[in-house]
Amino acid sequence: MDKTIISSNNAPKATGPFSQAVLHSSKYNLELSGQIGINPESGSLTEGGITAETEQTLNNIEAVLSEVGWGFENIIKCRIYLAEMKNYAVVNELYAKKFPINPPSRIALAVKDLPLGALVEIECVAAGDEIKE
Repeated sequence: MDKTIISSNNAPKATGPFSQAVLHSSKYNLELSGQIGINPESGSLTEGGITAETEQTLNNIEAVLSEVGWGFENIIKCRIYLAEMKNYAVVNELYAKKFPINPPSRIALAVKDLPLGALVEIECVAAGDEIKE
């Protein structure tokens, strides 16, 4: 997959683990539904607050991507929904560890409520040239 990070000096510089834009040329696009911190073994929301929920949410995203043989490097866009904007810094820190170089474009916003009382939900778009059959 060709993935080019686009950055303009005529727009505000990205101030976190995200890119202004991502241009890609790929054969396959995968739209991941919003994931929350549900433990797949128990079927319940992970306990332990924003850190535990964010880690489980990212693990769930990784599990879905792995079904087609992809990883976080295939993600080109993320949308992060927060029950409280005060959790932005914690989520950002954990999220950044998954995208050490060329992070996807992203939006993060606060919403009134999330399913099951979750503190964070993340949806993604991923792309790649090959998929695991």
